[in-house]
Amino acid sequence: ASLGCGNPIAVADLNEGETVRDLGSGGGIDVILSARRVGETGRAFGLDMTDEMLALAQRNAKQAGVSNAIFLKGVIEQIPLPAESVDVVISNCVINLSTDKPAVLMEMARVLKAGGSESPTLSPRIAFRRPREASVGAIRAASRELSRGASTSKVS
Repeated sequence: ASLGCGNPIAVADLNEGETVRDLGSGGGIDVILSARRVGETGRAFGLDMTDEMLALAQRNAKQAGVSNAIFLKGVIEQIPLPAESVDVVISNCVINLSTDKPAVLMEMARVLKAGGSESPTLSPRIAFRRPREASVGAIRAASRELSRGASTSKVS
């Protein structure tokens, strides 16, 4: 399984009853930890593009005794969830692997509920969490920069 390159759970400040979306969930560790933090009334969704990682994540969640972790197949540029359906989006560096970062950032903004937060770890050192109203502007600005060919993963 993947060890990732950061710790999005450390900056996510998850609360009981929230819905969390992990982009690029891999073996599921961040989803499992999130599911425990949001409790029985919350849900943690993992998104991965490979059947092998989804199967591993489901086995890991079952072994951990976590019943509120849900793993879906898809790509981070087209998150398979309705608009305004999650409270927090987390990621453990997979955004760096996308060839269409503006699409990923816009998808993050799309699935967040009003007042939701992003907590992606974009590199081992950079993470952010802001109220949605403030971060949507930052996401749009970052998307414009990335569209112009900026070669940075820093979003702030």
